[in-house]
Amino acid sequence: MAGDTSWISHLDDGARRETREFDSVLEFGEEVDTEGSAVSVNTVLPDELVERILAYLPVVSIFRASSVCKRWHEIVTSERFQWNPSNSLPQRPWYFMFTYSDEPTGYAYDPIPRKWYGIELPFIETSSWFVVSSYGLVCFMDNDSRSKLCMCNPITKRCRRLEGPPGLKFSDYSALAMSVNRKSHSYTLAIVKSKQIPEDFVQWEISIHIYRSEKEAWMTTATEVLMGWRGGNESVICNGVLYFLVYLAGGVPSESRHALIAYNISNLTSQPTLRRSFIAAPCSLTCGRLMNMKEKLVMVGGIGKQDRPDIIKGIGIWVLNDRKWEEIVRMPHRYFQGFGEFDDVFASSGTDDQIYIQSYGSPALLTFDLNLKQWKWSQKCPVSKRFPLQLFTGFCFEPRLEIAP
Repeated sequence: MAGDTSWISHLDDGARRETREFDSVLEFGEEVDTEGSAVSVNTVLPDELVERILAYLPVVSIFRASSVCKRWHEIVTSERFQWNPSNSLPQRPWYFMFTYSDEPTGYAYDPIPRKWYGIELPFIETSSWFVVSSYGLVCFMDNDSRSKLCMCNPITKRCRRLEGPPGLKFSDYSALAMSVNRKSHSYTLAIVKSKQIPEDFVQWEISIHIYRSEKEAWMTTATEVLMGWRGGNESVICNGVLYFLVYLAGGVPSESRHALIAYNISNLTSQPTLRRSFIAAPCSLTCGRLMNMKEKLVMVGGIGKQDRPDIIKGIGIWVLNDRKWEEIVRMPHRYFQGFGEFDDVFASSGTDDQIYIQSYGSPALLTFDLNLKQWKWSQKCPVSKRFPLQLFTGFCFEPRLEIAP
């Protein structure tokens, strides 16, 4: 998006060449005034005290502070500052929104000041890639070969490429999930591949591939053929369990087109078959979106009409307790109507206590606070709809400085 405010450094050219991986983030349409930016106390305060002061700033203000002078920039971009957990104030999760295009640039929404910031995503080549996040890290996987993987921190732009799982690369459907250990910063990736058995429309081979960063290796932990059910692209890791949605492919009686499979990746020794791990959907769904909310599995789903289950009539939010779904809330009709043109499927993601819901057909973004049970529209996104069939998508991530892939 040419001309939009983005990650811009206001340092001199020499400093800019040295710090390409850490540019400042600015509010949309805002410019930093570099005139008179020198602070007199800056010459008398020791680095340790300046570091303590800067650590109390929100993430966005830290980026702006890094543009004040070379000394502050060196402090903010130092490994000691970024990787010190005590320097990270609690942050609400941001939502990154962009359009389906070959240039996936967009805007990140911060729900505390209710502002949008221009961000350029590192590594990702097109907006159709798979995206998952956990505790400040984001993982991208290409949608073609599904073998290009990149772990990155979108705030600091630190990136690391990963090799995909060995074996057959192509699959009809794939689901990507990730979980980051908040203490050790190690992470686990999971890919659920679903491939149709040749010349059989109702049998699907499901395989689960797990990557652990401590071992830097993939292992295939399960392969099973399901009758009448196929995998999709929706999965999440929660409290050591991999959950993924499966979809009715025909050939078996079922009251719902969706079901959930729970697969324990923290204990692989006594694992039941995938078919025995089925959890029924809470109702007839048009789609389901899974998310880890403080190690509780939460699903945002489109509720289908009784006589036309493929037509959405509302949106509900459920939490899984002891393999049973408990409804938290249903979206009030005025918010449901507020999206305007609303398809039977939609984008939704969340973490901590914050859930984001977005229509693919518009840049409207609705938030729900699980703790306060409060619905609220975001400020209008700077992205505008330029043609009738333009599509939008997005994902949620935690803005953190101290974690690196």
